[in-house]
Amino acid sequence: MSVDRSDPDAPVIKVVGDLAYTTAAPLRAEIDRLMSTDPTTLVLDFGGLQFIDSTGLSVIVHSWREGQQRGIRLRLRTVPRFLETILDMTGVTGLLAREPDDPAPVTA
Repeated sequence: MSVDRSDPDAPVIKVVGDLAYTTAAPLRAEIDRLMSTDPTTLVLDFGGLQFIDSTGLSVIVHSWREGQQRGIRLRLRTVPRFLETILDMTGVTGLLAREPDDPAPVTA
């Protein structure tokens, strides 16, 4: 995993190798840390992903859920075909298509 913070409003986390039970915790911690800075968008780049299990999938869902609560968009980039299939089969693709609610609506 590496993090590109060159755009503070849309940091990018690049995920490489396996995203599984033994490797998911550091990614989840980094996602939580970056979301605490309230970017507009958080990008997860899966170009280097080789394998994902249910724990890895739960990190994606956790990211989406946290983003919904904070008004942060979650974007997936360079999604491998096998991950697209998993996201479609589990219904996660539908979740990711939803825009987050504005956490602080502007009133007149």
